[in-house]
Amino acid sequence: MTGKYRTFSFVAAALFALQGCVAGSVALTGAEMASNITSDKTLVDHAASLVTGMDCSSIHSANGYSYCNDSDEENAAAPTYCYRSLGAVTCYDRPDPYGDNATAVE
Repeated sequence: MTGKYRTFSFVAAALFALQGCVAGSVALTGAEMASNITSDKTLVDHAASLVTGMDCSSIHSANGYSYCNDSDEENAAAPTYCYRSLGAVTCYDRPDPYGDNATAVE
């Protein structure tokens, strides 16, 4: 058994064992809440990410995205096109959306 699967098995067994204890259940619930707040992932999502090597999140899945994403896909920034407007710079996902021949801001 490889290291990833051994770690996943250990984490899964530990989480299953903690479910039987009242104090363990409270601690597990607190850990689950802290994990959701800080990383938008459940403890199971962290385990799935560890095993697959991808970024897995049930919250992203609930919002219509795939459960596991390649982390390179998520880190790739979409191109933005920025133009001066009254007192600010406004950015869009496509060049010159209003066709007014505005000069792009670098």
